Order: sequence, then structure tokens, then C-alpha cells
Amino acid sequence: MKQNDRLRQIIVLASATIALIGGFIGSGAAGGKPIAEASGGALSADATPVAPDGPAFAIWSVIYAGLIAYAIWQALPAQKTAERHRRLGYPIVLSLLLNAAWILSVQFDVLWASVPVIVLLLIVLIGAFRITLASRPRNLIDGIVTDGTVGLYLGWVTIATVANIAAVLAAVGFDGFGLSPDTWGVILIIVAGLIGMGLALYSGGRLAPSASLSWGIAWVAVGRLLGDLQSTPTGITAIVVVVAIWVVTIVARVRAPRPLPERTRSSASVR
Repeated sequence: MKQNDRLRQIIVLASATIALIGGFIGSGAAGGKPIAEASGGALSADATPVAPDGPAFAIWSVIYAGLIAYAIWQALPAQKTAERHRRLGYPIVLSLLLNAAWILSVQFDVLWASVPVIVLLLIVLIGAFRITLASRPRNLIDGIVTDGTVGLYLGWVTIATVANIAAVLAAVGFDGFGLSPDTWGVILIIVAGLIGMGLALYSGGRLAPSASLSWGIAWVAVGRLLGDLQSTPTGITAIVVVVAIWVVTIVARVRAPRPLPERTRSSASVR
């Protein structure tokens, strides 16, 4: 078991390194095209009504920093046999590899492949999020580095999945079943918002997924109200959805049962 634990720690560290390199390549800093310009610009800020405006993608810097911090944190001796990291390790590895695969699919103009990859990534992150909910963090650092990173990652990938699917449909000429782009923009933003509110209710008001999801949706609002591809209905809907996500998150957090103090739990278990 010790050897397996150590192997898991090493694999998580290696996967985080691969993801960081993939993110560097995807940014265009290595000489290639940035994601927004790859695949004919299908994922640019004005490609579809639900594409977040350019500055939204700065959140990847925070997510990558969190993933590197998590990789280092879980590799420390104190975390070697921690059950939550045993359960989280390989889902995190899979998410990092899927993230790299998504970047490659876009960079190599295989845009259709990006959809199953990002949907699978979303499913994996939901599973990782459930693990964080089922096991309390060891301390404040564990809560920020582990729970915070997974939550931010999940929230952003939620809006990214919606935007990715819309981009691929637009690229293949989907006509929206006769509905206008404004209507589709409103529908998809509401779907993203409902997912965010569902996550808030399910998690008892976890802040991280709501923060990154609402960040992405807020930049959709900026793009639709001030960008090149304007859609007032989509922009206003995005603002309303952001407010709704935070109202539900705060209410869920206030109503969530609080864990008993250690002494109280010990006394209750004796009784």
C-alpha cells in the first residue's frame, strides 16, 4: 500500500506538470495559436452568444496555480495515506490528462473531438467534487488547496462545456431549429445557471464552483453587451443568472448544517 500511495503521488505531480505545459502551449506562448484563434476561431470571444469575453480566461492562471499547489500538497508525507487524497488522486490525474487532450483536439483542428473530451472532463470533475464533499478537509490549507481548486475547476468547466458545445454546433452549421441566436443564448445561459444553482444546493453553498461559474457567465454578459457580437437578451439574462447563483449559494450556505465541534462529537458518540 505504501508503494501504491507513493506512486499515486508521483503520477499526480507528473500529470500536473503535463497540464501546465499543455496550458502554456494552449496560450500560444510557445509559438502556436492561442485557443481563441485555433480551429478557425470557433472558440473566440465572439464566436457564439454564450462565448465568454477574452479576459474571462485569465481564471485558468488561478486554476493551474491551484492544481500545482494541490499536486505538491498531496505529495507531502502527511498526505501520503490520507483517504481523501487516495480517492481524489486518480480522478485529478484523469482530469488533467483530459484537459491536455482537449487543448490538443482544438490545436490540431479536430474540433468535434473537443465535445466528448470536455463532457467527460465535466463528469470526472463532478465525481471529484463529490469526493471533497464526502470527506472533510484536514485543515484550512487542505480546504483551500484541495476543495477550492476542485470547485473552481468544476465551475469553470461547466460554463466552458456549454460554450464548447455551442461553438461546435455553430461550426458545423447548426441552424438552431429555427430559433434565433438570441433565444439560444438565453436558453444556454439559463441551463448553465441551473447547473450552478444545483451545485450550490447539493454542496451546501460551496463558494468556489459558484465563483468560477458566475465569473464565466459575467464575462458572457460583458461580451454580449459590449463586445463585437452583441445580444442584449443574452447579456441581461447572464446578469440575472449570476445574481441568482449567488442568492442560491448564500441561502444554501446559511441553511447548511454545521459540523459539531470535536468535543461535542466525541460526547455524542459516547452517548
